[in-house]
Amino acid sequence: MSAESYTKISSMEPLLPASGRCELTALSVEIFKKSGELTTALPSVVVRREVAQIVCEMNSYYSNLIEGHKTMPRDIEKALKNDFSEQEDDRRNQRMSVAHIHAEKSMCQRLSDDPETDVFSPEFIKWLHGEFYFYLPENERFTLSKSGAHLPLLPGRLRDYNVDVGRHIPPDYQMLDGFLHRFQSFYSGKDIVATDQLIALAAAHHRLAWIHPFGDGNGRVARLQSQAVMVKLGLDSGGLWTLSRGLAREKSSYYAHLQSADQRRGSDFDGRGNLSDQSLFRFCEFFLTQCLDQVEFMLGVLSPFNLQDRIEHYIRFTRVDLDGPLREHLVRLLKALCLQGEIARGLVPGILGLKGSASREVVRKALSEGLVASHTEKGPLRIVFPNKVVDDYFPQLVANL
Repeated sequence: MSAESYTKISSMEPLLPASGRCELTALSVEIFKKSGELTTALPSVVVRREVAQIVCEMNSYYSNLIEGHKTMPRDIEKALKNDFSEQEDDRRNQRMSVAHIHAEKSMCQRLSDDPETDVFSPEFIKWLHGEFYFYLPENERFTLSKSGAHLPLLPGRLRDYNVDVGRHIPPDYQMLDGFLHRFQSFYSGKDIVATDQLIALAAAHHRLAWIHPFGDGNGRVARLQSQAVMVKLGLDSGGLWTLSRGLAREKSSYYAHLQSADQRRGSDFDGRGNLSDQSLFRFCEFFLTQCLDQVEFMLGVLSPFNLQDRIEHYIRFTRVDLDGPLREHLVRLLKALCLQGEIARGLVPGILGLKGSASREVVRKALSEGLVASHTEKGPLRIVFPNKVVDDYFPQLVANL
């Protein structure tokens, strides 16, 4: 395949698969249904916000893991407190995780401030790339050539050279603006009906990766862009699930489907565009299946009563170092906070069945253990999820792949 074949904007067709639309529509309907259930799974907005923070960190863990950069959650937690490894490679991986978290939060804040943002626009896509690399030190803004040489990488700047990505040769760099504007005009267009929005999201994920607009960071940007579409569609359930977990757990299949959808049309029964319609359908089916799988996984994890049971199990059986009566009081406090989100300190004695000084001692211990937090010294208490409890509270959320 020659690079010249990708100087024509029509080389990117089809932009939606014609094959398998019934199957893809059925997956879409189920994802909308389950994401709605997930949004209401936790009654407290305070608890949902705390869980979303954990999921954001896991999103960075899994997205970087897909790219071959492994940073364990405990090291991400340290990096967020500006505690970095002395090992150069580990330190860079930590910084990439922190950069991803900052970029995701910036993206969510931008969409909150301006809900009309066109998340398919070249400006937004370049902005995502810029947000990620902005948080990396200048000496770490580089990509590697095939020979291993460091090539400078400018945040938010389209590549100004041609590249090979495995067997795929992306569009000529001089035509990137044209491909990105076609990407925007189609996926932001009014011809995408409501029942096709999720199918378009999946197809756009591949086509953005296919365009490969940047020297590096294309996978991260594509996943962030897909997440931005989900936020606009109200499908991210307030940040309670992460697509990257599913893609990382099926990394080999993810890459295989991406590469397959790069291929040209196989026959007259394979659509009418330059690229394979059947392969695009199979990629979309894989992508949407991962979405549904992750929403259903988090539904099981975040069932309020399941979560309360796991909190109780952690205090009773993992924290045997704590005094027995104290464990009983912590269980009551944490289970109440799990449902209510925030509780005024004046209400704690009644919940615990203790008088003032004894109640304050339980609160003091909960705060010192990092199991609860408060914005002020006398302010209401809220439940929090430090890294040390994640495996117990949210089993299998973190997979050591």
